[in-house]
Amino acid sequence: MPRPALSTFRRGLLWAAPIAVLAGITGGTLTFTAGTSDASDVPSRGVPEADAVKPVRTSGEAVVQIMAHPDDDLFFMNPDTAQSIASGHSLTSVYLTAGESDGRNARRQDPAPRADKAAYSEARQNGIRAAYAEMATGNRTSPWDRTSMATAGGGRAELDTLRADPRISLVWLQLREAGSITGDRPHSLRGLWDGRVERLESQLAAGSPVRDGFAYTKDGTVETLTGVLARFKPTFVRMMDPTPGLNDRTGKLSDHQDHMYGARFAQAALARYAERPGRPAFAVQNYLGYSTGGLPHSLDPKSTAAKLRTLKTYAWWDHTDYCEDPAGCGDRKVAARPAGHGWAQSIRYARGNSASWVQRGASPGELYAFAVLDGRLAVWHKGAAAARWTGPVLRPGAGLDAGVTSVRLPDGRIAVFGTRTDLDGEYRREVVTSVQSEPGGRFGAWRSLGTPERDDETATSDISLPAVLVDRAGLMTVYVRDGGHSLRASAQRADGGWGPWRPAGGRDLRGDPVAATDAKGRGYVFAGTPRTVLAWAQAAPGGPVAGPVAGPVATGLPATTVALGASPDGADGVRLWFRKPASGDVRSARFAGSGHASPVRDAPGGVAGHGAVAAWEGRPVVRAGSGAVAASAGGPWATGRGLFAGAPAAAPAGFATLGLDGRLNWTPWER
Repeated sequence: MPRPALSTFRRGLLWAAPIAVLAGITGGTLTFTAGTSDASDVPSRGVPEADAVKPVRTSGEAVVQIMAHPDDDLFFMNPDTAQSIASGHSLTSVYLTAGESDGRNARRQDPAPRADKAAYSEARQNGIRAAYAEMATGNRTSPWDRTSMATAGGGRAELDTLRADPRISLVWLQLREAGSITGDRPHSLRGLWDGRVERLESQLAAGSPVRDGFAYTKDGTVETLTGVLARFKPTFVRMMDPTPGLNDRTGKLSDHQDHMYGARFAQAALARYAERPGRPAFAVQNYLGYSTGGLPHSLDPKSTAAKLRTLKTYAWWDHTDYCEDPAGCGDRKVAARPAGHGWAQSIRYARGNSASWVQRGASPGELYAFAVLDGRLAVWHKGAAAARWTGPVLRPGAGLDAGVTSVRLPDGRIAVFGTRTDLDGEYRREVVTSVQSEPGGRFGAWRSLGTPERDDETATSDISLPAVLVDRAGLMTVYVRDGGHSLRASAQRADGGWGPWRPAGGRDLRGDPVAATDAKGRGYVFAGTPRTVLAWAQAAPGGPVAGPVAGPVATGLPATTVALGASPDGADGVRLWFRKPASGDVRSARFAGSGHASPVRDAPGGVAGHGAVAAWEGRPVVRAGSGAVAASAGGPWATGRGLFAGAPAAAPAGFATLGLDGRLNWTPWER
């Protein structure tokens, strides 16, 4: 194991020992008292823990974001991050690595400075603190209290709390980063996860109040994150996509390896945290990383401008010494391209885009709603004559990924589908389903339909949320986008079993496929590409869907922002709902199975936003630019309050969202 570059602050001087001294192993952590250092002469800027302002966790909604690097939140989670800050609820951002890169804080066109990883890490921290302070108070110099806190893994982390708004806090675990997007770097989160190294060393920021270096084992890293979750008790967790897939052209990871494996460490910590009693229930949202830049822009100009403004603050765009720190006031590498590679113009959820999570029950007026809380299926129920919803009831079976979809069978039973991640042994995602025992009855145990992927190494287990069609006999066919960006199908047999995953065609498919059935019983499946939407349709209305469906066929539709919704439209067709790129405006087109779709129709009134569109009988429901839900019955858009997870869902009587506090929000169409 190479010696870690560590520094220790003593009596106001930067002191470095030539040899790292082993102090002991505690809780899966190897701790060093000192070590060789390449740090700049920057003293600790921390304050004693007793004197620091304490983080405030608001009642109800509390959000924790877990990222590999400083700026993953600004590039890939904003504007959701800014909306949480504006909501008045607590937000804690956790950074796994120091983001030290090569230690050179400069644009490519600038003269190369001396490599100083500790100083560059400090500069990135300064940029994040400035960006968050500006989003929260309007002033990038609004002060933070920086202190050192013990971690459950046996090391220490830096905790920063915004003095003017203690709801906002930052946690810096300061582990070593990979230093390469896809290159072989054993001393990285990837190497730690895969067991190539026993421990991953720290890289402390120059001004951090954490002065003694450490190293975590794999279990120690998971336990450290679990402890952070236990401290801040989130009701909603944001993280990157742990299964981003491979680049079709290069065959390499489509995202940074730190993003992917940082998300897997977060998954493992959430699974462990979910076993702890006495904590609030939590939901999870995953975000697409680098590959979102190759897709049509999903944000409107106003949202893009606000996101870019925050990125420029982080990037120390004006290069003035406003922070008075010799390490620097931000990330000058980002200053060379503050919009990234098209990342500032978009935000995309990697999972949880389904708008089919509210379903009619067997009795007229009866409704069910489904979500994933604590990695388990949460079920709400509204009786035919009941004015209120009951629930949630958490069903047995852990490991569910964010987002589920549901279908109603001809006899009135409901089937729920999702994906599940197995963290025990080899990492694996699979499609699962749970079906009611009888109309209005209990939901049965989860049944695995397997996965179209050979193994995790082939395409990082990158499968979509299932789309499902049902024939008149009640047999179902499940459609999934695989890691090769094509469609796969598994059909239910008459004996209730499921057939193998077979190719259904299509190329360059992105996001989740969606399914809908018209009034005659003919089923359709749609999937987006970066340029258009492809469609599959049953050969005959009401016919079996167990056999091949026709497709893919070209719809003739223009590019969308990839997230799709579909609903019945007349006897012999369905209406596809989507967003206009670089606008967020809601659009739709009718498709009847042959020929191109109808001309695109823009929803009147205009409403910016991102994500999937839900609809019932021509009434769309969306995420507005503010992050709140908005609905239209053909006229002006009515916008609600409060942030929500995933996509909205629409039903005959109203529409639903899942709040970031884990509560079901229901709004009747007529009020």
